[in-house]
Amino acid sequence: MKLAFLHQSTELRRDYILNGPLSSTLMLLAAPTLMLGVVQALMPLMDGLFINNIAGTLVASSVTFSEPVINMTTALAQGLSVAAMAIIGQLNGRGDLKESKRTSTQILVMGSMLGCISAPFLVLAAKVISSRVNPGISHNVFLYLSLYALVLPFSFMESIYNGIKNANGMPEAPFIRMVLMLILKIAFNFLYIYEFRMGIVGCVLSSLSANIIITLWMFWELFLKKGPDRLELKGFKFDPVAAKQLFRIGAPAMANTFILNLGFFLINTEVEKYGPVVLNGQGIANNITQVAFNVPSAFGSAVTTMVSMNIGAENPRKARESMVHGTTLSALTAAILIAIIVPLSSRLTVLFTRRQDVLEIANRALHIYTYSVIGFGITTTIQGAFIGLGRTRVPLVLGILRIWLLRYAFILVTEKYLQYYAVFWGNLFSNYASAIIAIILISRTKWESAIGKSMQLEVASAK
Repeated sequence: MKLAFLHQSTELRRDYILNGPLSSTLMLLAAPTLMLGVVQALMPLMDGLFINNIAGTLVASSVTFSEPVINMTTALAQGLSVAAMAIIGQLNGRGDLKESKRTSTQILVMGSMLGCISAPFLVLAAKVISSRVNPGISHNVFLYLSLYALVLPFSFMESIYNGIKNANGMPEAPFIRMVLMLILKIAFNFLYIYEFRMGIVGCVLSSLSANIIITLWMFWELFLKKGPDRLELKGFKFDPVAAKQLFRIGAPAMANTFILNLGFFLINTEVEKYGPVVLNGQGIANNITQVAFNVPSAFGSAVTTMVSMNIGAENPRKARESMVHGTTLSALTAAILIAIIVPLSSRLTVLFTRRQDVLEIANRALHIYTYSVIGFGITTTIQGAFIGLGRTRVPLVLGILRIWLLRYAFILVTEKYLQYYAVFWGNLFSNYASAIIAIILISRTKWESAIGKSMQLEVASAK
């Protein structure tokens, strides 16, 4: 049954999600996303191994500092991806597969264009930001951000691809894409960073080369591969009603991603004041704990799919039960990861560097970060339920609370006592506090679609 599940069309997948046993359906949906989380975490991990061991501390610090800035520019893509999961998932739940495919094409085209439009803004940001950071990393920050603008259009399409496939109940598709991306990134890192010793430029070129190949594969898979889920570009024209709905549902997620990463950027500026060594140590801890954070949060995507389809099919009881099961599994998975990573922490960080000053910071940060995973997993899984309901403003509120009020404010208040360790303890405090708030909010939420019948009728009339 499990192997057959992987080869089902969207229509057959929908039927299984709505009518299959809850626990096994959730695991079948979550398993590829769990593996995707591991592969996603291996990406910065492998990048970090190449950059730290070959390019050096200054380059590694520059990349760590720049990542939140890049993520701020991809906020639009993340918002459209979230909108795709909510809207397409509910369309699939109602059985309107034709409208689901039309909406998917609209999102992909708009997302690709927005990626191209966003690229120049990243170049402008590179000039402004690099002039205000530590002189030791200023030039590398400018190079990394300005050159990464070439990668943005591809990143946009990949984010939206993930959202569409998850909404169709096909999380194995993003997993396959990410495995291919990981293999290509390792190969290109070896070529550009190890063989050609291109430093910060090589970091960007490896991402660009891998993304070009993956985008060509995605285009074939979406528009050229024969099958019932094939999308059509022939006769395409922009639908203002669909665009309005997409941005109305996706805008809170866009704001959420932007505000979260702005918070991470400001937190990095607090760390950056202590020099490249501290920033490098934090970056190593982040690279390692990415596995621990990605795996439990993978249940959020599975919960979004199950909630959106069941709400679309007017089955709120099963939607709610899928959230409860998903949150429980997320917390248990996080606890297992903590038990694995903490005893191995000093053996993991030494793979990145032999500098004792960097290792001391990385080890302490890794211990504190890892213990916060349970709270993070609970929060993101409940956020997945809100997204499935179409209530994308709630994750925005939770994100602002978690990063700005609970974490950034904690850092500013305690920094004079804890110095840069305030960043690490702030992570722990904010993740558990936000988990408690998320549980309270979901317990008081009505299990019905927030997208609204009026908006659904508007879309239907535009067919």
